[in-house]
Amino acid sequence: MGCGEGSLRQHDLRGFRRVSLRPAVKVSRRIAEIGQASWDACAAPSGNPFVSYDFLDILEQSGCAVERAGWGPQHLSIADEAGGVGAVTPLYLKSHSQGEYIFDHAWADAYERAGGRYYPKLLSAAPFTPATGRRLLVRPDVPAAEGYDLLLGGALTLCERMGISSVHVNFPTAEEWAWLGDQGLAQRQGQQYHWFNRGYGGFDDFLADLSSGRRKTIRRERRDAQAGLEIVRLTGADLTEDAWDAFYDFYMDTGARKWGQPYLNRLFFSLLGERMADRVLLIMARRNSRWIAGALNLIGTDALYGRNWGCVEDVPFLHFELCYYQAIEWAIGAGLARVEAGAQGQHKIARGYLPTPVYSAHYIADPALRGPVEDFVAREKAAVDGEMEWLSEEYSPFRQG
Repeated sequence: MGCGEGSLRQHDLRGFRRVSLRPAVKVSRRIAEIGQASWDACAAPSGNPFVSYDFLDILEQSGCAVERAGWGPQHLSIADEAGGVGAVTPLYLKSHSQGEYIFDHAWADAYERAGGRYYPKLLSAAPFTPATGRRLLVRPDVPAAEGYDLLLGGALTLCERMGISSVHVNFPTAEEWAWLGDQGLAQRQGQQYHWFNRGYGGFDDFLADLSSGRRKTIRRERRDAQAGLEIVRLTGADLTEDAWDAFYDFYMDTGARKWGQPYLNRLFFSLLGERMADRVLLIMARRNSRWIAGALNLIGTDALYGRNWGCVEDVPFLHFELCYYQAIEWAIGAGLARVEAGAQGQHKIARGYLPTPVYSAHYIADPALRGPVEDFVAREKAAVDGEMEWLSEEYSPFRQG
């Protein structure tokens, strides 16, 4: 099924004003075709490591986000009047819904039972990464509204020309989400748990902001987790292949137990250490010189992003220590505004991570599926809003008054 004619006319590329961008969209099957300087001129100002050229190229070079893995790059770029790149978006032709963290499997099942073909679909996202960040990346000297129009118009035109079911934008910023809704895309809302820096000078200042019961519990958990262990924070030149070997073992063990097929391969981690070492924080624990657990974080301009965790020894509270408390402590020292600890986990609330909305936007070509999806996401949003309010009121660890 192609994109509906009414929706396409709204985003017809021929109708846009020629201000500073050319009304033509280029589709690239590899991010290298766009080039690092051109891509990062649009992406770097966001401060988000997951839309950087290096991160996306590493996923392609390692074979993690390529056609045979069900992630066929279809990155869009828009040229400015001088022939440079003025706007880009990461875009993938997906043959499944794995590695997205915005779950549309029920939509796919219902549509295919009714005789439709849901896959392939188009997805704008950072692969395997449930972290909010800009998806419509416009160079700072280019009018943002014009870049947004052309990028979305390009995605919808590609949808029509390929005759596929849908276009999805996962984990956009709140601003982008609102704009996409104004263009007629269905707005979906979920929740994660984020920690926010309230101007703390150190971890003890954060603890002082909590109820006395939570302070005591966290101190006990940290004491028990650290007993007999050495906790090491690795970044930059300290990220050795020995550490990556150990972390990859942790990652594979956790992935195999949780979902059966880890998404990232060993080459990915080596390339990450080689090309993004200063944006990586690997928090590791060892006992008697043997690595036993680790947590991988990426460093943004204003946030620390927790991504993967694993262990080969079961130590009480060590998960909380490496993934939550060490991350908070490091973020305070670095002056970052927040820590995003990834998907799921109401247990994070007791550790200072509060319910926070996350977003996605969806264009469904077939009206027979579009209507039910729009109704579903509207009802889901009301439920998510209610749950976040209840969790914040009933389970907040912070002192009242």
